[in-house]
Amino acid sequence: MFFSAFIFYLSIFLIIATLIPLIRHDFWIFRVFEYPRLQKLVINITVLIIVIALSFGTELRFKVILVPLLLNCLYLLYQIYPFTTFAKKQIITTKNPSEETRLRLLIANVFQDNKDSEAYHNLINQCNPDVILMVETNTWWQQEMDALEKFYPFQIKVPLENTYGMLLYSKLNLIDAEVHYLVENDIPSIEVNVELRNGKQVKLYCLHPRPPVPQENPQSTERDKEILLVAKKARECELPVVVAGDLNDVAWSYTTELFSKVSGLLDPRRGRGFYNSFNAKYLFLRFPLDHIFCSTAFSLANIARKARCGSDHFPVFVELHYDLNAESKNEVLQADAEDLEVAKEKINAETA
Repeated sequence: MFFSAFIFYLSIFLIIATLIPLIRHDFWIFRVFEYPRLQKLVINITVLIIVIALSFGTELRFKVILVPLLLNCLYLLYQIYPFTTFAKKQIITTKNPSEETRLRLLIANVFQDNKDSEAYHNLINQCNPDVILMVETNTWWQQEMDALEKFYPFQIKVPLENTYGMLLYSKLNLIDAEVHYLVENDIPSIEVNVELRNGKQVKLYCLHPRPPVPQENPQSTERDKEILLVAKKARECELPVVVAGDLNDVAWSYTTELFSKVSGLLDPRRGRGFYNSFNAKYLFLRFPLDHIFCSTAFSLANIARKARCGSDHFPVFVELHYDLNAESKNEVLQADAEDLEVAKEKINAETA
């Protein structure tokens, strides 16, 4: 009796948890349910199997809940499908990799209280990235990473004690570097031109907005505003663009999809996998929060989630190649008039 009641009410909760994110409200309770779509799908399939078995009995409520639960499962599959290996790749695979056109980028949320800096040095030696972005970095982390300067002569350092510090290291020349505080005066972002070995410049935006959770910010307004401000900048930029960082938003959320449409940037995970980067500590509670987006002028040689280095985030490594032949083959999400209007409203929204 208890078990059947539990399954019935769990079924209702799963359906509600899927419907809640359709309410376009910035309060955290409406946004947080966007995160666990994969988890909801796994639970939904399990519950659906149980309900199908129970519906053959005499309880009418299981016959009633069966169709909504099946539709819920199909909707979740539809939402997740673009990030499976069965879907079409949004960015084509590099056919002629060359060091001259290469941009190897490693991003890592180090978790400020983590003290395993040696693991990151080992990871960097293993990956040999051209550019390294580390977030949640304070003065201690800056000092621990000083040894990188021998091999990464170009740096932008914004160490902070509020878990929103940034350190950017590059083997490639950095030009016209700027540190912005786009929405909140204690949340930095970086804007810089990266000069590839063939002389081509690429605009790089580095972000780490505050997440919409009660202990940080009960609203997603500031996060969404920062993400979409960068989308607008990317759309208007004449250079090829790369956006990287911990966006504190999942790859399939409404805001991230709106970002992709407005910016015209591509997600290398589409058609390749989830690459869940958070939470590294708990297998079932993992989401793709760390992102690298790029213009259509790139093809992809490699994307990988790297081993945990003591943080609650896995580092993410991507190797892109500047490739004009890719522009006509890559698949761009198109923004319609409604998307642009919604983005404009979010950019102009009042913040606390």
